[in-house]
Amino acid sequence: MTEIFSFTACRQLQQMLFAVFFFHCSEYILAISVHGKNSVDLKSLLISQKYVFAMVCSLIEYLIEIYFFPEIKEHWLLSNTGLALVVVGEFIRKLAIITAGRSFTHLIKRFHEEHHVLVTKGVYKYIRHPSYCGFFVWSVGTQIMLCNPVSAVAFAVVVWNFFRTRIPYEEFYLRQFFGSEYEEYARRAASGIPFIR
Repeated sequence: MTEIFSFTACRQLQQMLFAVFFFHCSEYILAISVHGKNSVDLKSLLISQKYVFAMVCSLIEYLIEIYFFPEIKEHWLLSNTGLALVVVGEFIRKLAIITAGRSFTHLIKRFHEEHHVLVTKGVYKYIRHPSYCGFFVWSVGTQIMLCNPVSAVAFAVVVWNFFRTRIPYEEFYLRQFFGSEYEEYARRAASGIPFIR
């Protein structure tokens, strides 16, 4: 039982809690600063039942493994690589939100709004969906940071599958809003998610 209170466990769990807290709070604050307090609700925290379930499962995996196999949590190079991925993913996502400004929303817009413009500068010059790329890197990074082999693979598969269906759905509307301009942009910029064109 002492493994749960070891230096390794305390460090990794504190990093995880901080990463999750910072991700959601900064997401909410950015949404308020971009769209105004009246346009933002608690959905901007991006916490769904599936997300909570995934995080609880990763915590259960962590606790089981640190109790029965504490040595697998001692891979500091792996854990620090995960931490670096968390920071990089967070940076990419927040850079995407700031660059897109009012054109960024958490929900896919099905109707074109006056302030919605096609953003192709900054990080968007290279990646069509940098916020998705950032979240993908961040979410998998959290599990690598915890040295959670099962959750790392599960998060990669589940998040990839989510974006595999979301990106074509969103791009259907973007093509309607921006026509050939979006077609040309899509040819030059990668989606930001591996194996999704």
